[in-house]
Parts: sequence; C-alpha cells; structure tokens
Amino acid sequence: MPGIPRFVEDGPWWWLFGALVVIVFVRTQATYWIARWARAGADAVADKAEAQHSKRARIARRFSGPAMTKAQAFTERWGWIAIPLSFLTLGIQSLVNGGAGYARMHWGRYTAAMLPGCLLWALSYEVIGFSAWQAFTTSPWVLLGSLLLVGALVWLVVARRRRANGTSDDAPADASSPVADA
Repeated sequence: MPGIPRFVEDGPWWWLFGALVVIVFVRTQATYWIARWARAGADAVADKAEAQHSKRARIARRFSGPAMTKAQAFTERWGWIAIPLSFLTLGIQSLVNGGAGYARMHWGRYTAAMLPGCLLWALSYEVIGFSAWQAFTTSPWVLLGSLLLVGALVWLVVARRRRANGTSDDAPADASSPVADA
C-alpha cells in the first residue's frame, strides 16, 4: 500500500498499539501535571494578592476559592467516569484531563481512571485510522464520498448558524454595516 512502510503493513500490530498507548499516556500525564502546576501558581498569586484589588488578583482568587474546593470534591467523586470516556471524544480530552489536574484529583485515582482511556484511544486510532487509510488509498470513490460528506456537513453547520444569528447572504446591508455605502 503506498505511503505505509512494509514493516507496518505486514508487521505485528502490538508494537504500534504499544507506541500509541505510550504516546497518549505521556501526553495526558503532561496535561495533568501542567494544569496542577498552574493551580499551584494561581494559589500562590491568590495568597499574595489578598490585599490587592487588581484584575489579576481577582482572577487568582476566583480560581483558588471555595468553588475550586467544590470542583476538587466533584472530580474526586465523579472523575473516574469522565476521564476514560473523554478519550472517546474529540476536543474534550485535554479539557477533562487538565481539569482533573487543576482540581488536584488524587494522582493514583487519576492514573487508574486514565489507563482504560489510553487503551481505548490507542485501539480506536489503530483500528479506525488504519481502516480509513486503507479505504482512502484503495478507492478514490471512498475518498471523494468522504470529502463530499465533510463538505455537506460544514455547509449545514454554517447555514444553521447563519439562520440562528439572523444573517444570510441575501439580506440587504443595514446602516451599521461597513459595506452599506461602499
């Protein structure tokens, strides 16, 4: 198959699965620890800013106050469900893992909840990714159909947002429009 080295195409899939697990494990742990480090910084700024009334001090107090204590308790109780499920989503995984770090979820519980998610992520990328690659490279019709489907979905989303905002291409420009008098 063009584009995929022979040792990957013929090879044992366990090493690719293992590499994907290691990649997502390191990335997710880094997200957790960076967020935990950011929380320590916010706490330090909030402690020093008690007497200050700056915007930075208000933000630091907001992210270090009683609301964060509640968030931490919620994460300790329900994070074990949200964390592995976040690996099956697009765009939410980093937010959930960073939130667990910022809320200071216990590292052992976090890692235990994260491991099944890492395995699910690696399995889905290996199976779905390779299947899609194989379909796209063997049939130009599959690629064309996929591109048309993505284009239709983008068009549908844009049309719905325009309708929800009350704008369209056919609407006349009003007086506040920069192109009204142009």
